[in-house]
Amino acid sequence: MGHSEEQYVIRGGKRLEGEVVIAGAKNAALGILAAAVMTDDKVTIENVPYVSDTRTLLKAIENIGATVEYKDKHTVVICGKGIRERQPVDDEYIRKIRASYYLIGALLGKHKYANVALPGGCDIGSRPIDLHIKGFEKLGAKTEIVAGGSIIAEATELHGAHIYLDTVSVGATINIMMAAALSPGKTTIENAAKEPHIVDVANFLNTMGANIKGAGTDVIRVRGVEKLHGAEYSIIPDQIEAGTFMAMTVATRGNVLIKNVIPKHLEAISSKLVEMGAHVIEYDDSVRVMADGALKSTQIKTLPYPGFPTDMQAQMSAILGLSDGTSIVTESIFENRFRYVADLTRMGAKIRVEGNSAIITGVKSYNGAVLRATDLRAGAALVIAALSANGVSTIEDIKYIKRGYEDFADKVTALGGMMKTVETEQEIQKAKLELASNF
Repeated sequence: MGHSEEQYVIRGGKRLEGEVVIAGAKNAALGILAAAVMTDDKVTIENVPYVSDTRTLLKAIENIGATVEYKDKHTVVICGKGIRERQPVDDEYIRKIRASYYLIGALLGKHKYANVALPGGCDIGSRPIDLHIKGFEKLGAKTEIVAGGSIIAEATELHGAHIYLDTVSVGATINIMMAAALSPGKTTIENAAKEPHIVDVANFLNTMGANIKGAGTDVIRVRGVEKLHGAEYSIIPDQIEAGTFMAMTVATRGNVLIKNVIPKHLEAISSKLVEMGAHVIEYDDSVRVMADGALKSTQIKTLPYPGFPTDMQAQMSAILGLSDGTSIVTESIFENRFRYVADLTRMGAKIRVEGNSAIITGVKSYNGAVLRATDLRAGAALVIAALSANGVSTIEDIKYIKRGYEDFADKVTALGGMMKTVETEQEIQKAKLELASNF
């Protein structure tokens, strides 16, 4: 019987060599695309990653009356003029992505009213929206969660406020910053998240005429303006896509030039790879990663930026599984982030999960297996493991991977990796034979 779900078939064991160009940052793009509807003017956004998450958000934005035009694969022109003032946001698209909650801040700022359906998304624990709500209420909105899982936020008048975030939250920082941009008076967001994509969303809003200072520090100050105007903006490169290719290079003992990156954003990742025995050379907007010989074990604890990113935890664990000695990886940001462990264990990894830590004892090599992506970054970790493994692996549920990696299989293939995207049982068998004989 044929699956009609797409899968990857991967033959491991080839060193990756060559160069790869990194796309725009998915997490920055989701905030920026939502913020683009806050003006009635046209906004042109460049370096938009062509992944399912961004395309889904653009469809949702279009469905509520905005116009969206792809100038080319990575450039989109958005005009939010057609969005009606009390337009509810609910469709199959919006419920697919967590970033739909950014439309609450955007529409609340613009129209003093937002009614947005909340998504399921990939299940990495409960990401509480209560911090967002607390922020909106401080700005003068009333909020309620209605049956069917939508949030309504509305205000007669918004006003600046002093907001302290109990926990560092990227989503709440961006959402509150958007609403505050159009709230008269001064807003201070304390204990704000400092991630590069927060700086990017703030820079974008400022390009549209907002007055935001301090993004990238833990205190963001916003002076509300009356309205925002059109702009042109180019999104920063994706730190996590870059990190994923860095890890993949190390796993296959390759030598790859990773282009269109901001090396400073990669420091936490680079320093761990160097600790493990890899070489990383930084240039202005690229990094070269090389590895040969044995890898050393190390300790990793995920932390908010500039600490080690939670979104690279699974990928690093995949290569720590091939290192000499014992490593401990502690996940301090999200729960449920070790669901890839069962699949890596099937490939021969020795990993024991205790609470929010994984204790990883290195093995000489992995063996190919039938695998399944459980979320975006777990899926990337399995691709890394499969590329370094003996034999052939298949990875199911690659829809999760496609949410955040553009042309993933093509980029890997261009570096010499043996990876095919297949749909039917027949295609899987054919790909297995082709990849086996390619050796």
